[in-house]
Amino acid sequence: MTSQTTIDAAGSGDKADRVPSDPSVQAPAAGLRGHPWLTLITVAVGVMMVALDGTIVAIANPAIQKDLGATFAQVQWITNGYFLALAVSLITAGKLGDRFGHRQTFLIGVVGFAAASGAIGLSDSIGLVVTFRVFQGLFGALLMPAALGLLRATFPAEKLNMAIGIWGMVIGASTAGGPILGGVLVEHVNWQSVFFINVPVGILALVLGVLILRDHRAENAPRSFDIPGIVLLSGAMFCLVWALIKAPEWGWGAGLTWAFIAGSVLLFGLFSFWETRVKEPLIPLGLFRSIPLSAGVVLMVLMAIAFMGGLFFVTFYLQNVHGMSPIDAGLHLLPLTGMMIVGSPLAGAMITKLGPRIPLAGGMAATAIAMYGMSTLDTDTGSAVMSIWFALLGLGLAPVMVGATEVIVGNAPMELSGVAGGLQQAGMQIGGSLGTAVLGAVMASKVDSALPGNWTDAGLPKLSSEQLAQASEAVQVGVAPVPEGTPAAVAGKITAVAHDTFISGMSLASLVAAGVAIVAVLVAFLTKRGENAEAGAGVGHI
Repeated sequence: MTSQTTIDAAGSGDKADRVPSDPSVQAPAAGLRGHPWLTLITVAVGVMMVALDGTIVAIANPAIQKDLGATFAQVQWITNGYFLALAVSLITAGKLGDRFGHRQTFLIGVVGFAAASGAIGLSDSIGLVVTFRVFQGLFGALLMPAALGLLRATFPAEKLNMAIGIWGMVIGASTAGGPILGGVLVEHVNWQSVFFINVPVGILALVLGVLILRDHRAENAPRSFDIPGIVLLSGAMFCLVWALIKAPEWGWGAGLTWAFIAGSVLLFGLFSFWETRVKEPLIPLGLFRSIPLSAGVVLMVLMAIAFMGGLFFVTFYLQNVHGMSPIDAGLHLLPLTGMMIVGSPLAGAMITKLGPRIPLAGGMAATAIAMYGMSTLDTDTGSAVMSIWFALLGLGLAPVMVGATEVIVGNAPMELSGVAGGLQQAGMQIGGSLGTAVLGAVMASKVDSALPGNWTDAGLPKLSSEQLAQASEAVQVGVAPVPEGTPAAVAGKITAVAHDTFISGMSLASLVAAGVAIVAVLVAFLTKRGENAEAGAGVGHI
């Protein structure tokens, strides 16, 4: 299926800014406007802000807590508020790009994200920080699907995988590099600088966007809004992500947790029913008749469960068990970052040559092996062994990040490229939330069951139920619950018990993540090259 494209360059009627309606005819680009590789650089700068903020802020949280006098629960919402807003609004934001043009949506997202970042840096209360983090998530949701829509419309099919490979490299490097940059800024400047850094980056992305981006739109792009669909889908996503965020606090068996999960299922059901009745649905359910597209979305969820869930515990392992500073911990993750940087463009070239099926299956197999390897880490594991497993994880993730994205976006019609981009990002966000929540529950269960016996076997004084619960919470993040004034010999025993118990929990969680990756290997065999990738690339100039 090939969709014709037209262009509305921000209201300009300039002939040089128009794309021929036949995408097979490539018009010469006028100057910088519409240059594919410059378009890639532009969207990469904007996407870098959003990906970086997913992890860089975690390093700043302790400093924010101390400076603003916040509680632990309030600090958690600095992260939760951001991811909740991002996950809930991604698909709707993608639809806005399809309706009004991805160029405009991208630029609004860039300006809003940078402005919200600056506002956080100027905030003097935890309430304002959380509020503006929510705005960051909303504007980030506008930016991310629009970036994919612009790449899809600008690059021809034979170059799209390479472009998505570089795009995935930027996301992977920014996500993994966040703790390093955050550690440097917090340690040598202040926590506000973690947010202020987005302002000049946003200005650069805005200037580049105004000068370079062209506003590709499909002739049959949606002309109306499915307001009930937006409300139902947003409500369903909110209930699901909220349940995942609150489950560790409420308990997985709690009625409230399952009430929100049931509410999410009900709202998804109502949304699906409504989409079959409305003239211009938010997500035409016919999209999911494409088995490769559906498999791509599932694959993105499974990949994020294994990656984000596993990485969550690795940061605690490095800092709390091995006693590394945030900067040192970030440096130890450089093999993962480096292999994603190197592997993503190579994966793009491999997928172009072989198709996505083999690289995707191979990438998830490598991820499963890496997660199994991480289950063998202990308190004495050296940096060289860690680096092997981190590097293999990065090498496995690279083709999945690239290939699953191409499968989702390339198998969607051109007029739904924004929605497809939203599905890709929503899959990653939901998978990340699921990974953190489910693997966190695995860790908590293992620690709760193992800690009492380990504590007793070490000959330590018996703890009350309340003391044991407090100790378990500390051990789940690798912290030894050593009371002030404890003799050195006893403190050493408590630390050994805490770290050994944490390692047993991390090992089990890593094995579960490896199992998820193995399932993803099977899903990868359902994918194939995007059938509609040739619908883009209205501009030559490659």
